[in-house]
Amino acid sequence: MNEPVFSKTTYYFLFALLALVYVVGLFVPLMDNDSAHHANIALHMYLTGDFVSLIDHHGAYLDKPHLHFWLCAFSYKIFGVNTFAYKLPSFLFTVLGVYSTFRLGKLLYNEATGKLAALILASSFAFILANNDVRMDAILTACIAFSIWQLVAWMQNKKIIHVFGAALGLALGFCTKGHIAVFVPAVAVIFYLLYKKDWKILLHWQWLLMGLLFLLFISPVVYCYYLQFNRHPEVTVRGQDHINGVKFILLNQSIERFTGTMGSDAKHDYLFFIHSFLWAFAPWSVLAYMAIVKRVKEFVNRKEEWLTVGVFLTLLLVVSFSGFKLPHYLNIVFPTTAVVVASYLLKQKTNPTLLKNIFIIQTVISVILLAGLILINAWAFPVHSLIIMAVVVLLLSIVFYYFISKKSNGLQKSVGMSVAVMALSFFLLNSNFYPQLLTYQAGRPLALMTKGKVNPGDVFFWNNTYSSSYNYYSKSLHRQLTDSSLKPGEKKWLIFDIKSEEEILQKGYHIGQRYEAKDFEITKLDIKFINPQKREKECSRLVLAELSR
Repeated sequence: MNEPVFSKTTYYFLFALLALVYVVGLFVPLMDNDSAHHANIALHMYLTGDFVSLIDHHGAYLDKPHLHFWLCAFSYKIFGVNTFAYKLPSFLFTVLGVYSTFRLGKLLYNEATGKLAALILASSFAFILANNDVRMDAILTACIAFSIWQLVAWMQNKKIIHVFGAALGLALGFCTKGHIAVFVPAVAVIFYLLYKKDWKILLHWQWLLMGLLFLLFISPVVYCYYLQFNRHPEVTVRGQDHINGVKFILLNQSIERFTGTMGSDAKHDYLFFIHSFLWAFAPWSVLAYMAIVKRVKEFVNRKEEWLTVGVFLTLLLVVSFSGFKLPHYLNIVFPTTAVVVASYLLKQKTNPTLLKNIFIIQTVISVILLAGLILINAWAFPVHSLIIMAVVVLLLSIVFYYFISKKSNGLQKSVGMSVAVMALSFFLLNSNFYPQLLTYQAGRPLALMTKGKVNPGDVFFWNNTYSSSYNYYSKSLHRQLTDSSLKPGEKKWLIFDIKSEEEILQKGYHIGQRYEAKDFEITKLDIKFINPQKREKECSRLVLAELSR
């Protein structure tokens, strides 16, 4: 179990394949809804110089804390307002998360476990996806992995440096998405101590220091909430004023999400975690369930640490009974789950029967992924680039090498093939599927086709029309059209869905020069849109037109 699955050179090679995928993903344009929406909150900071207030197209934004937006706004200052600048902070934290998982696996088991856990994490589906459709999840997951590593390191050696590291990791996670960044590491500590039975450590004075440092590190965010909301009771969010911003960030934010006050996605789907985890942690999810079941059976015997399994089972219960569920919420269990899967696989190195079954499982999953790739990239959105096809052939040859290799043992074949399939999958997604898909999201095409022709400062939006991607790629802030926006004889520009054109004309407005782009809500794909023959009929048109009255 102490020997690594692969040589150092092979590990470098597999991580390099994944690095290629991540780097290509840094240049995939932003999707509307959360990615472009969050990018615009940071854009408001960048354009106005107001780094205290969180403002989106509705006005004051009362949901996530500041860190993600601060990092992106700072990146804009260095690299300009573009896709790469928005995604770079999340990518850098992703690297931290992978390294932290390696160190955690090494602490709980050994270096071989840490290396394999890092590779499993870096190649899991939703973990890579978090660097494409960038929200807070890559940063949050990295902060949780880093915090747990630092907490375990401190409990093992009591070095003061880990007190600072744990406090910083917890604070950065809290400043990214609230209490969940503290809750998960706290669960990890509880299960670690339950296994070790070292309760005296809870009385150590350095916990107090850690707590004080945590409060110090989160104070900028708390103070910003105080300035934006407590100092301005007139600010209205979701129809409410006199908002206690400090109370919200220190208490209400997490409660509202757990109870479903802020949404009700899959509220009564109590198996949400079970079935969503299957694709989110692919291609390792079936192995994860096998590892968890085996470890639960051995719980009483205390053969292995309880931290990793405890985090998984606790979050399974929390997410299952939460009133607000989304698939990317599962990412926070990936680092510890990767460690338990790595430990499980390394234990099977001397079990040829089980290794054969694992290879069959991973082969079936790989075939399903490859079939999906063919469906998407040969039928729905065919590949037209010879360069992309050349890279696909190279990556596919690596997949088949591990499938038929006689030089590799069963575990090496299972892991190598799975990693190569994920590299191939996301290379095609990032280089072909997403670029073609995003041509059906009108915001960026409108921004590009009107660059130098339309002043973004003169562009308004019609009622209930939003395009975060237009605002981001035109480097402009959202402005809703009102009766006072346009004076008689004056001309402005208006963005509207083509279905609203008759309503606009009935209001007494005149439409002049216009630009149009096909538009579809690409974050909610359906079979009709996927079908090339029916796709155009499923699209609407977003119009940017000259307006007068």
